[in-house]
Amino acid sequence: MTAPRPFALRPAMDTDLGALADLLSAVNPRHPQTADSLAHDLHSLRSHPLGLHVAQWVAHTPDGALLGAASVLQFGGMYHPDRYHAEVGVHPGARGQGVGAALAAHVTTHLEARGAREVLAGAYEDEPRSLHFLTARGFREVMRFFDNVLDMADFDADAWADRATLPAGLRAVTLADLSAELGEDAAHRAFYAGWLAAREDVPRTAPATPVAYEDFLTRLDRPEHLPRGTLLAVTPAGEVAALSELHRDLHDPRRLNTGLTGTTRAWRRQGLALALKVAALRVARDLGAREVWTGNATTNAPMLALNDRLGFRPRVAWVEMQRGQVDA
Repeated sequence: MTAPRPFALRPAMDTDLGALADLLSAVNPRHPQTADSLAHDLHSLRSHPLGLHVAQWVAHTPDGALLGAASVLQFGGMYHPDRYHAEVGVHPGARGQGVGAALAAHVTTHLEARGAREVLAGAYEDEPRSLHFLTARGFREVMRFFDNVLDMADFDADAWADRATLPAGLRAVTLADLSAELGEDAAHRAFYAGWLAAREDVPRTAPATPVAYEDFLTRLDRPEHLPRGTLLAVTPAGEVAALSELHRDLHDPRRLNTGLTGTTRAWRRQGLALALKVAALRVARDLGAREVWTGNATTNAPMLALNDRLGFRPRVAWVEMQRGQVDA
């Protein structure tokens, strides 16, 4: 066993982003990070019109090596001034040395000073020590989310040719194609309107909060964004009735990750989500993807059934946990 190393805590700095990305990728290799993705996320949070709270700390050795990190954040998509999202991560090689406990104590003090009434955190179901860590600090389970993964070698696009079609009058286009047709601003505004409507019923632990157009545009600036991988079902009037997003994986060029797949309420139960998922998977095939990952709440039975039909298979679930509740 590695001998415990002395460590200290300090606020994270932008100069830590490279080392912090490496640390967080070691903590959660299922969803690795890069310095660019962290920088984009931090900029989006810090510049958000709601004035979101953003605080991060690192545990480091005397020579500067990062052993762990913690954060207390607010997100604009599910905002309440007294709701926070907390995360504590310790490098696998530094666990059992008090790093996590020290970071958690610092986070707790910070949240108490801010008068937090609700805190969300989580861990994977195959991490019993992490789940116990949260339970011992007053957290309870509120929701689970699966990573669902499709091996593209098992996907036969031709088999879906006659089973995944849009209703008459609708057409499937990529965001890149729609931008070429309408101009970038008009295409982005149509995408935004469809995205807002489709996200209304996405399972979450609290009600969704409005997302301004300017905030939505930051999604399109992410290094993972793939205009060719954003599939839209468009009406003759130019409205987006459904969408399915594919994003690059910055660590693995042969892996793609799914963003939102959804349909506006007026067009549901007409096969739009299936048609766009199949169209997106054809794009993934053409791009040479080996795997496509998506995430689904365990309560989202229709989307789980759709992904199962397409060949996605669930991995270990993320357990979302909550302490306190702002609307209690």
